[in-house]
Amino acid sequence: MPSLAGQVIVVTGASSGIGLATARLAARQGASIVLASRDEPLLRRLAREIEETGGQALAVRTDVAVEAQVEALVDRAVARFGRIDAFVNNAGIAAYSTLDALPLAEHRRIFETNYWGLVHGSLAAVRHFRSRPGGGRLINVGSVNSDFAIPLLSAYSASKHAVKGFTDALRRELLASDPAITVTLIKPSGIATGFPQHARNHLAEEPRVVPPLYAPEIVADAILDAVRHPRREIVVGAVGPALAVPLALFPRAMDRLLAAVVPPLSKSRNPRTRTDNLDAPTGEALVHYAHAPGLPFSPYTAMQKRPGLTVLLAATAVIGAIASRRRRSRYDPRR
Repeated sequence: MPSLAGQVIVVTGASSGIGLATARLAARQGASIVLASRDEPLLRRLAREIEETGGQALAVRTDVAVEAQVEALVDRAVARFGRIDAFVNNAGIAAYSTLDALPLAEHRRIFETNYWGLVHGSLAAVRHFRSRPGGGRLINVGSVNSDFAIPLLSAYSASKHAVKGFTDALRRELLASDPAITVTLIKPSGIATGFPQHARNHLAEEPRVVPPLYAPEIVADAILDAVRHPRREIVVGAVGPALAVPLALFPRAMDRLLAAVVPPLSKSRNPRTRTDNLDAPTGEALVHYAHAPGLPFSPYTAMQKRPGLTVLLAATAVIGAIASRRRRSRYDPRR
């Protein structure tokens, strides 16, 4: 799929943040968009917005935690557009709390949406992709917290660990049985969306995402790049990779560091938000974080989207360094 023009893309969690940024960007590039979230009035307004600018969009109220609603989402998308080319599992919720203070019902609700919702979407998409020639693209949105958990977002981190395990297992099974169905895991670092305002908050202060923050459009671009060019995994931002090596080499020291640094960095002096979307949508189509714009570019993410060019540039730099060293050695007066 070198172009998105004419492609049919389903996006869950499409009423805000990364999902909304992805839907708008895909529509601008000519894709037909199926918008899914729990907020039907807001979805209908967003669909009209896309259609008024020349695009095609379908709004489908969907709670991804309910398997029957996800199956109905696929049926309505196929009834409207005839097929689905790519399915983006993006819906997610969170709660800021220590684990001992987090009500078990909220812990379960996070898993119902973040993990089971993604399972429902993945399996429904795979069933559809198997029914048509050419397969399809499955894009699952995890997090850098798929690899390392952080305090105060512990249930969220655990759900994203589960997302990574499920996605990796599904990819390996499909490589054996249905190689035309590709599976990509997107792992954003801290993203400047309304995540802190939408999360349930059990802290005394208003929470914030630990910086540095990246613009949600970078994640949207990574998702759509995976639709055009299948990739195993794309990490948005360099925070995860930067922590991976010290976590592997010095796990106990990193436990102490994260325990000491993350809680104070997760709290802000911003006005306290009184609503959240854990049990019901907020009705706000927020893409960006109100208190910080986010970095507009990630060199590390750009390199992952152009691996061939990255290897070529690295090889060129190494060859240039070797040649320069040889020239200096040749004219070294001490020789």
